[in-house]
Amino acid sequence: MSAFTSALAVKWRDVPAKAVNCKSAKTAMTHETVIKVRGYHLDLYGHVNNARYLEFLEEARWAMIEDCGGVEWFSERRLALVVSRIDIRYKRAATMGDVLVIRSTLSQLREREGQITQEVVRQDNGKLVAQADVTFAAIHPEQPGAQLIVGELAERFALMRSPLAAQTGA
Repeated sequence: MSAFTSALAVKWRDVPAKAVNCKSAKTAMTHETVIKVRGYHLDLYGHVNNARYLEFLEEARWAMIEDCGGVEWFSERRLALVVSRIDIRYKRAATMGDVLVIRSTLSQLREREGQITQEVVRQDNGKLVAQADVTFAAIHPEQPGAQLIVGELAERFALMRSPLAAQTGA
């Protein structure tokens, strides 16, 4: 186990989504990933470098997908989720020893793309460190362009919005 993976933990919380454009549920589950800031996350100024936040956010999205059993599902269908845009807003610095909670919510689904809203907060005081809106699409190596989010794919994303359904097989 790497120092990075040993520094994180994950859990789910039921909270209202910031922007719900999905046809079903009025609330979405928010996935939480906890990461402790280590020395190798820091730049020369002693705070987390902007590029590291992108890695933290990526780790949190992977954890969210893994917890819903999505990695295997997408792999079996030769589908990849690719990021097409990230809008990130840095609010305050994180430094060595800070424990960060990354809250990830599948907040929007459109015809061929979705959006995951992510917040990075300090665990000790709840202060917002960064916010991001990540736009993604599903692609297949033998089919050009972003896939339509219909049928099985739409159902899989519905499970990501409600992990309790994923755990019970509903």
